[in-house]
Amino acid sequence: MDAEERRHGILEAARRDGAVDVKDLAGTLGVSPETVRRDLNALERHGLVRRTHGGAYPVESAGFETTLAFRATDHVPEKNRIAVAAAALLGDAETVYIDEGYTPQLIAAALPRDRPLTVVTSSLTTAGALACARNVSVLLLGGRVRGGTLATVDHWATHMLSGFVIDLAYVGANGISREYGLTTPDPAVSQVKAQVVRVARRRVFSGVHTKFGAVSFCPFAKITDFEAIVTDTGLSNSEAQRYALLGPQVIQA
Repeated sequence: MDAEERRHGILEAARRDGAVDVKDLAGTLGVSPETVRRDLNALERHGLVRRTHGGAYPVESAGFETTLAFRATDHVPEKNRIAVAAAALLGDAETVYIDEGYTPQLIAAALPRDRPLTVVTSSLTTAGALACARNVSVLLLGGRVRGGTLATVDHWATHMLSGFVIDLAYVGANGISREYGLTTPDPAVSQVKAQVVRVARRRVFSGVHTKFGAVSFCPFAKITDFEAIVTDTGLSNSEAQRYALLGPQVIQA
């Protein structure tokens, strides 16, 4: 097996399992840990993985995106803490947008039920979960349904959003960086998210620390568009401070 074939196999394993470990790969491939580290470094230079201590995880891109089912198994304790902290930022908002994705779904579940609330969402899963919730009215955006995330996109969704003024939008992303802002692999998803940012009066980003520094295909918002960034303690304090200097409050749950 040459280096190109080995790196392709490592990338496929990372995308299948969500992360890879240097020692495990060395044993599986029958090569030294140093060889695996060189392969991971090469994949990182091409923007395909992000290195971690002892391994790596795949970067979502135009050609690869994790499914909602996978996201529901990845960093779940962190996502639950993020959701509770994000829901606490509701304030006096009466209309709320809930983005597609697993963390926004958890935010929806954490919202209060003791006062009337209108929730606009592109997520079929979130709409179904809230449809019978006390004091919650749900508006599901129309459009083409993406199989991997069970969310609606395309011009039907963006046109519907254009008729709203939303008090607070909870927005997710596949990547967030100080240079490129918030990014996502799919242009159709990017259009929906960008429209949400335009029509919302307040915006909160929520996402686990692994999203920070990652850059995907389609930028849709700037860091300065958000009043708050909610993540977990896996993001270093120094990096959190760098994002805070751009304007948003950074909350590490």
